Amino acid sequence: MPSTMTAARSAPRRHEAERPATAGPGHRRLALALILTAAFMVVLDFSIVNVALASIEREFGFSATAVQWIVTGYAIAFGGLLILGGRAADMFGRRRMFMAGLAVFSIASLAGGLAHDPVLLVTSRVVQGAGAALVAPSALSLITTGFAEGPARTRALGMYGATASIGFVAGQVLGGVLVEFTSWRAVFLVNVPVGLIALLVTPRLLAESREPARHGRRLDVGGALLITGAVAALVFAVSQGYVLGWSSPAVLIALAAAAASGLAFAAVERRHPEPLVRGDLMRLPSLRKASTMNLLLGLWNAGELIVLSLYLQQVLHESPLATGLVIAPQGVIGFTAGAFGARMARRVGIGRVLIITSAVATVGFLALTQLPAAGGYSPLLAAVMLVGFGTAGTAFGTMVTASSGVANADQGLVGGVINTSRQVGAAIGAALLPAVVEAVSHGTPGAVTDGDRAAMLTAAAAAALATVVAWRGGHATRTRLQPT
Repeated sequence: MPSTMTAARSAPRRHEAERPATAGPGHRRLALALILTAAFMVVLDFSIVNVALASIEREFGFSATAVQWIVTGYAIAFGGLLILGGRAADMFGRRRMFMAGLAVFSIASLAGGLAHDPVLLVTSRVVQGAGAALVAPSALSLITTGFAEGPARTRALGMYGATASIGFVAGQVLGGVLVEFTSWRAVFLVNVPVGLIALLVTPRLLAESREPARHGRRLDVGGALLITGAVAALVFAVSQGYVLGWSSPAVLIALAAAAASGLAFAAVERRHPEPLVRGDLMRLPSLRKASTMNLLLGLWNAGELIVLSLYLQQVLHESPLATGLVIAPQGVIGFTAGAFGARMARRVGIGRVLIITSAVATVGFLALTQLPAAGGYSPLLAAVMLVGFGTAGTAFGTMVTASSGVANADQGLVGGVINTSRQVGAAIGAALLPAVVEAVSHGTPGAVTDGDRAAMLTAAAAAALATVVAWRGGHATRTRLQPT
């Protein structure tokens, strides 16, 4: 299969997918490095801002509830627009959407770093999320269309998963360093030079890649608005349920809006001649399995990092920087799992990789149910590394599984679907696991450790359920879909 990992030298012929000539190995490695850098920047931004929230709260006089909108605004825009971003990449050009997302993300980062008004800061985070929703599915589909299905794609996706794994944890460490030695503004401004450099080199390293043009083909705007509204409302509800209360009018209205929009979307898609998401694509067993596992992975990963970070600071009284350093081995071992995942898949098969890695994550969480109420954190390190290995390996396996048997014309949409499932899971986990801590401890300082242990048991249950999904879906038949 020709690769998209090279610069375009001439315009493609009309009515054909834009497919450049195959690049040399060195050029392909540089192109992959560019995509991984952009993916790292987007993932890093999820966690790097968390460390700065306390400083932002003090400077702007935010309430504890209001400051969470810096996180929630990003999550709503990112989660809500991923499917639309993925389909737009397929239709209008993956490189074009990749560059547009980088530009939006970088400009919004600059605005956030220079903001002296709370409204401008929150708005910049929403715009950042929109930019990330273009970058993430475009980056993933540039890999899946640029490497033929098989060992080459598996290796590339392994590196993508490894980068995502270490990026999330690196944000904890880098955020702590930047806030402690410079200012909270640096966590936004650090994205700007990286984004600008990536924008400058993208035309030289990546050629345009999109599905063949078809007369009368248009983006399903109605479906796009409905699915964006459904996911955004769901992310808002689960992220604010713990803050506002699950019985609060705002949360109940958001849940109702998410359900209504989701049902309306399903009805519209069944009747639309050019649906945003085709029914046969969503019925593909490999994509359903990968999406389910990715949702569970997002739940345990996001929830664990929040609970573990608070445990280290509130129970063991570690500084934010020391907390980041304690969690860092999870990212390092996760990078190793992703980087060598292709070798594991070649030996035992991708289905067994999913079973093994989700089971390893389960064991790690069961070990974390023994969190000490006092003393050092050294007993945690082995458990944290088991979780890191299992999380990164499962993430890698779900990406390979989701892209298998899917035509290139739908790879951007698949990237949007798989990223959306993880983002929704992360929103649920970020709300659920802290709520478990609160419910078990009842706000009593001496009982916080019991709540933390219960939260880790909840995460273990999610990882165990993912293991069951991996095992039960191990023999699902894969059907190659034809492009629309």
